[in-house]
Amino acid sequence: MTLSDPIGDMIARIKNAQVRSYKKIQLPTSKFKTKIAEVLKNEGYIIDFKVLEDTKIPVLEINLKYNSGNPVIRAIERVSKPGRRIFSSAESLPRINNGLGIAIISTPIGVMSDIDARK
Repeated sequence: MTLSDPIGDMIARIKNAQVRSYKKIQLPTSKFKTKIAEVLKNEGYIIDFKVLEDTKIPVLEINLKYNSGNPVIRAIERVSKPGRRIFSSAESLPRINNGLGIAIISTPIGVMSDIDARK
């Protein structure tokens, strides 16, 4: 089975794992998913991640972060979808939760947070 939206699948797995208070999740890896996990770690939304190469299919393992039992990631959603791409300039990027949250942006330079994209 092939996924038509692997990033949407990643987001769904993170949401579902946090509802069940799982400490870690595993999902099929890709360079793009690894970059997203890297941004989440750098911004403090997950504890850590690693790519497990010892299995037949490489797996991305993400250690989820909780603060006194509540997930650190309160809301996570996909704005640009495969059927409807959203393009934006750095100046017109929306502020997430008045600057308390982040948007993960794919740029020609690479995947980064909206704060880094504005710089």
